[in-house]
Amino acid sequence: MTGTAAPGAKGGAGARRVLAPLALAQFICSFAGSNMNVMINDISKDLDTTVQGVQVAITIFLLVMAALMIPGGKLTDKWGRKRCLLAGLVIYGVGALLSAVAPGLGVLILGNSILQGVGTALLIPPVYILTTLLFTGTASRARAFGAIMALGGVGAAAGPLIGGLITSAISWRAAFVFQALVIVVIALLSRKIEDPLPPDPAQPFDTVGAVLSAAGLVLLVTGILAVDDNGWLALGLLLAGALVLVGFFAWVRGRERAGREALLSTDLFRNRTSNLGLVTQNTQWLMLMGVSFTVAAYLQVVRGYDAIETGVIFTAATLGILASSLAAEKLARRRAQRTLIMAGFVTTIAGIAVLLALVAWKPGAWAFAPGLLLIGLGLGLMLTPSVNVVQSCFPETQQGEISGLSRSISNLGSSLGTAIAGTILVSGLSKGAYAAAMAALAVVGLGGLTAAALLPRAGRPPATEDGMTTPPGAPQRQ
Repeated sequence: MTGTAAPGAKGGAGARRVLAPLALAQFICSFAGSNMNVMINDISKDLDTTVQGVQVAITIFLLVMAALMIPGGKLTDKWGRKRCLLAGLVIYGVGALLSAVAPGLGVLILGNSILQGVGTALLIPPVYILTTLLFTGTASRARAFGAIMALGGVGAAAGPLIGGLITSAISWRAAFVFQALVIVVIALLSRKIEDPLPPDPAQPFDTVGAVLSAAGLVLLVTGILAVDDNGWLALGLLLAGALVLVGFFAWVRGRERAGREALLSTDLFRNRTSNLGLVTQNTQWLMLMGVSFTVAAYLQVVRGYDAIETGVIFTAATLGILASSLAAEKLARRRAQRTLIMAGFVTTIAGIAVLLALVAWKPGAWAFAPGLLLIGLGLGLMLTPSVNVVQSCFPETQQGEISGLSRSISNLGSSLGTAIAGTILVSGLSKGAYAAAMAALAVVGLGGLTAAALLPRAGRPPATEDGMTTPPGAPQRQ
């Protein structure tokens, strides 16, 4: 197979027909993870809850995605990629409508956190698997991932703006109706997508592995959320989560040795380039969602800004992500992906530093713009190359597994970002907690930068037969 778009994606119109629903799917799922940040005051008043209650709802949504993304990726082989995509859209849409009519926090958590989280875990792995299978040249794949990650990043960054506009003009409930309408559009556009690989209904599914992996991740993030309320409980949950995950890997290894189908192949963790790429993905989304929640909560609770004012301030981050993500194809041709990822981390960390310095010096709303712009530029610069590095390290037969793992790691980063930064923030909004939360995110960014620096060195990516480029660690296609 040569490095060109696969059948069904050839040509400008064909590529657009394939990419449109896939990119919109990533957009709406990222939007859902951040748009509630500007509704904190409105939701807490309407549903008679607290800032911490809204934080829990947001974190559970992100956590359900992370916990179920690996099983969701595995099910694409059994059920088919398009079928999983459509099933996820239906479940997500039902959850959005239920959230729109929620009479209390419990129903909101059921609709938004649970149903929308499950729907996302089913529909997102097919997005990345189909993109990898339909666009096989690295530059064409970078173009496709660039569009998807651009809309994903814009969804996360513009979530506060769009959510703020809808909340101010109508109600926070209308934001969930908006999501349901977008889901309908995606479902209609998805009719043109053709699954390049047939499903295998006879393939066994590792149910025990799915339960263990989900339980371990849930315990870990719940432990972080419990830090502010009960230190000993938090420690117990964190230890339990670590033990369950150790048990999960032991279970998977045992099934592999017995020659049985496991939820996740341990071979996925033997590729050094992919492992480092996964670390950078986790860190990027941790920083993005952590910054989004921290700044949004600070603006509303401490500064007293309403939803629309908070959303407008986030426009700088949206523009930054959009500009750098859309340049992904051109940058992939000119620079090694390691270079792009490192530059992204440096720019993002610098943005956090500028944000802290200017906000401390000048209390005006404009003081947030330069830092958020840099953060957006940095994150947009590295989102696409990180995904491309990981996905390109494995052959088509492992795309379901690596896509599920990749999205799980990224969404775990999102839930950790909201949990860690949110826990620091709600512990003392008036006692320097904002600066502490942002500083913690910068330290995490340094860890991501270190992982990026350890990626294989390369000058310019080597060209394939069609003049495209191949990242270090990618398998050579015949």
